[in-house]
Amino acid sequence: MRLGTARCAAIFCIKGLAALGIFLSVGCASVEDPNPRDPWEPMNRQIFKINDSVDKAVIKPVAVAYKDYTPTLLQTGINNFFGNLRDFWSAVNSALQLKGGDTAEGAARVVVNSTVGVLGVIDVASKINLKKHKEDFGQTLGYWGVPSGPYLVLPFFGPSDLRDASGFLIDVQINPTLKSVKKVRVRNSLYVVNAVDTRKGYLGMEDSLDAIALDRYSFVRDAYLQKRLYDIYDGSPPDIDE
Repeated sequence: MRLGTARCAAIFCIKGLAALGIFLSVGCASVEDPNPRDPWEPMNRQIFKINDSVDKAVIKPVAVAYKDYTPTLLQTGINNFFGNLRDFWSAVNSALQLKGGDTAEGAARVVVNSTVGVLGVIDVASKINLKKHKEDFGQTLGYWGVPSGPYLVLPFFGPSDLRDASGFLIDVQINPTLKSVKKVRVRNSLYVVNAVDTRKGYLGMEDSLDAIALDRYSFVRDAYLQKRLYDIYDGSPPDIDE
């Protein structure tokens, strides 16, 4: 199954550049010792470099223009709309992980925001204290004991590992939200807008990252691995030797 160029760019930004949002939350990574989770480091570093170049040359400038020239109210509505779509898929994965409370709350968020919130443009659910639960199929695989495997940087798609890469394919190909849009041009446009809106949220973090990270690649890798462990265990990961 092939992804269109626009869709590839969108997914790259959502998956690959979403790691920017966790850079500043996990501390500075050591670059002295090789990470046993990263046996393919030479290859991964090259792919990381290419992805970074694509972001700086194409996606970041578009995100800057979007932030500067799109009305703030419209940006908020767009962000809420795509957040509502993500809430639907999160609720599905919560159900697959047998998290009854999270499933009910996620489903309630979708119903409220899709109706009262006008297709999710207005985030009414948060205002009535319906909590957002972020789940994906990679987390579902982890919940059921599938090992993560080696760290892997995907071309255009960014930081991952073997388990999350498999889960990501399911997220993209089975998630019925944007796939339900029949017109390819419209669907690809939605992927691009989602990607740009997501990238906008991380503008300004690069300078801070460069200031605290001795090695960008190692920092991104270790941040990603720690964050995914945190996500899979809902904030309470086991001791490292477990």
